[in-house]
Amino acid sequence: MPIIFAILFYAATLILVGGVAYRIYDYARTPAPLKIPTTPAPTTTGGVVLRMFREVVFFESLFKSNLWIWGLGWLFHVSLALVLLRHVRYFTEPVSLLIAFIQPFGMYAGFAMAAGLGGLWARRFLVERIRYISTPSDHLMLALLLGIAVTGLLMKFVMHTDIVAVKTFFLGLMVFEINPLPSHPGLYLHLGMVVLLMIIFPVSKLLHAPGVFFSPTRNQVDNPRETRHLAPWAAALEEKA
Repeated sequence: MPIIFAILFYAATLILVGGVAYRIYDYARTPAPLKIPTTPAPTTTGGVVLRMFREVVFFESLFKSNLWIWGLGWLFHVSLALVLLRHVRYFTEPVSLLIAFIQPFGMYAGFAMAAGLGGLWARRFLVERIRYISTPSDHLMLALLLGIAVTGLLMKFVMHTDIVAVKTFFLGLMVFEINPLPSHPGLYLHLGMVVLLMIIFPVSKLLHAPGVFFSPTRNQVDNPRETRHLAPWAAALEEKA
């Protein structure tokens, strides 16, 4: 089983990194032929940077459009960030002071993460207009994320596993060395879902994570009167005309 999970994690990591890198490249080379920032929009580059910061960190546009969905979404994302930071300890030795400090916060953030996911999933059943546009992939993503959160919490508070051996396994993978992995059904299920998430991430709606930085409604300066916006391909055609 350690060999199988080692192969799965190596393959999933290649797919995740390569897939996300390609999608970012694809986003970056896609032209924006029109000046379409959502108004009121900043008129300077510094203002755009500040706007993107508020959007990425505080979900500003969602806050203005729907307060309770914003609350669930922000709760989930902040909790996820803490949980991911907490898991950094499995890949580093020695563990930094910052990662050691957030361990208790990251542990209980798992409950908040599950609660946020549960609320976001419930809205796809309870809100008619959201239910109408929800696809099987939307439910799959939420079920997968919730499954990862729940199995992680179960291993922490109910079905304990040897975390020292788990850390040894992942530290070994980083230097291409395969160490034993505890025989634990909950751990296998948890890691299996993590691998699946890594594989499907580059082709899923979860790509809004890097995609938000390439949204022309957010990253454009509102200066159409001062500067003519011309996409590179349009400029090339204009030169030939």
